[in-house]
Amino acid sequence: MTEVRGDQTGVDVVDGASPHEVRDAGTRHEIRRAAVWLGMASAIALVVLLVQPLLIIFAGLVFAALLDGGVRLLGRVLPIGRGWRLLIVCLLTIAFLVGTFYLTGVQVAEQITQLRTTLEDQATRVSVWLSRQGLMPGASDINGIARQALSSAGRLTSWVGTVFGALTTMFMIVVIGLFVAMDPRVYDRGLQWMVPERNRAEFAITVARMSHTLRRLLFGRILGMVAEGVLTWLALMAGGVPMAAILGILTGLLAFIPNIGAFISGALMIAVGFSAGYDAGLWAIGTYVVVQTFDGYVLIPIVAKRTVDMPPALTLGTQIMASALFGILGLALADPMTAMIKTAMERRSETVEDGDDEGEARA
Repeated sequence: MTEVRGDQTGVDVVDGASPHEVRDAGTRHEIRRAAVWLGMASAIALVVLLVQPLLIIFAGLVFAALLDGGVRLLGRVLPIGRGWRLLIVCLLTIAFLVGTFYLTGVQVAEQITQLRTTLEDQATRVSVWLSRQGLMPGASDINGIARQALSSAGRLTSWVGTVFGALTTMFMIVVIGLFVAMDPRVYDRGLQWMVPERNRAEFAITVARMSHTLRRLLFGRILGMVAEGVLTWLALMAGGVPMAAILGILTGLLAFIPNIGAFISGALMIAVGFSAGYDAGLWAIGTYVVVQTFDGYVLIPIVAKRTVDMPPALTLGTQIMASALFGILGLALADPMTAMIKTAMERRSETVEDGDDEGEARA
């Protein structure tokens, strides 16, 4: 028979063993081990289910790092509060975007429609030529392949497949980035608090290095985007290639995605060039070669010395895997993810080497 007793807090506590209490120490140990493995499996499943929101949050952090880099750069010349510097960076960004689209808005709007028509005509010509050579499947086969590809990729990319979804995603990314950029130390302290106390110092060092690497990477990307966009625009305009403005803007935007972005922009550039004539097509090819050569052998080596040095094959491989797993947003974020993982692994390697050196010194 159980008894009720009072403790020092004045609360009645029932004596006696619980009917489901496990008294065997070995059984309790195995239950704890099973709970750990079950928790890890549940966490992995939760990450898989929430991969899209996690990508949006990561994109917001990347945008916050971009804003933070601008705030730090502005702080070297303007010794004012961080909030005011962030406001200036945001206003300058908005002014640049509004000014660019205001000056070229009508021209770009017309060129977008013209670009779509031109690309459709060029694609039709290429498909007809390939069909005559026996290298292209029939129309029914093409439709079947397209439906199969879209059905396999639609589950992962349908959430950004509409204009409303894309605008909502961009809005959330911008809001998250602004909140984090306003006071990043609050979120840094929160992350450190979630880490065991004995590992907080190492965690803080790793996060600081990852943030620094991400800021340098984004600085290099922005510099490359501006350079490629402006050079492409001027070169195509000088050669009389139509739609030079929109091609320059697209080249600059696609430069954020190395390797793949350059290939897509080059294909668009050459297709539009040949639509205007043989000479314009050759000029577009020359422009693509010159711009990419300048970017690959002059601009990137200079920027790489002060930013992140990542092998091209590693970058391309991660882009392919990220695009297959996460869609277009994964492709755009593949480079920052790779750079941060690389930085964390380098820091881990330094820690292991330091531990081995201390062990050898003690021996």
